[in-house]
Amino acid sequence: MPELPDIALYLHALEPRIARARLERIRIAHPFVLRTTDPPVTQVEGRAVIGLRRLGKRIVIALAEDYFVVLHLMIAGRLRWGATSARIPGRLGLAALDFSTGTLLVTEAGATHRASIHLVQGERALAAHDRGGVDVQTATLDQFRAALTRESHTLKRALTDPRLFDGIGNAYSDEILHAARLSPLALTRTLDPEETERLYRATRLTLNTWIARLRDETGDGFPEKVTAFRAGMAVHGRFRRPCPVCGSPVQRIRYARNEVNYCATCQTGGRVLADRSLSRLLKQDWPRSIDEWEARLGDDVDVT
Repeated sequence: MPELPDIALYLHALEPRIARARLERIRIAHPFVLRTTDPPVTQVEGRAVIGLRRLGKRIVIALAEDYFVVLHLMIAGRLRWGATSARIPGRLGLAALDFSTGTLLVTEAGATHRASIHLVQGERALAAHDRGGVDVQTATLDQFRAALTRESHTLKRALTDPRLFDGIGNAYSDEILHAARLSPLALTRTLDPEETERLYRATRLTLNTWIARLRDETGDGFPEKVTAFRAGMAVHGRFRRPCPVCGSPVQRIRYARNEVNYCATCQTGGRVLADRSLSRLLKQDWPRSIDEWEARLGDDVDVT
């Protein structure tokens, strides 16, 4: 799922392309993608773009007279930029937003269609799409601490809860926790003040660093490879590969359709956290420390 750095990258690319342009037409290839009927499409078409903003993991295109187009890409949704009236891709294409300057194509891979477009009028209607999480880029340390300790959760769950924090998902939460040197399974209300501040600073630094990095990589182009797995990440998607800080193999916990990636040496004092499925299978044979884990892996460790 595109997270805060990815959404910021899309907005950065859209600004020079559609700011002050006119939304000429909305073409819908799959009816399920348009989730609202009031206001109707015809009432939105023909209006000028007056601004762009992020609302959590949603992209908001503000139009004249208090109308908004809200794009939520979910897991597999992506955006493409094309020439005026560009053809909607047959297999992946969901919709096209034709502007006076070009066409924004909404696509989605896979058979599970979850990406959505909402058309709304008025700030109150737009606020209904806000999950309420704190914007960590602007939050103070006290605001961050209040959100973090509002409920008792693991740090991994808290960071990815849109009701608590705005725009952080599975990938960047792994990177944040590695940068903060904190266990993903530590409980939010057990952190001491120094650990909380460390997490706060790691969150802001990680997100801002990746926003800057992605902008530098993309330049004036339109983002073509928005992915949760990027070269240069410390732990996310790097199971068994060496931690860039200490060289220990990155560990992984799988649960449901998600996973946690972490470095046992940097984040858990050398303790390997139990993977729910594997630890149940292996029981007493499950390695309890990074030394045991490395001994089990032997030559299978990928050090590339």
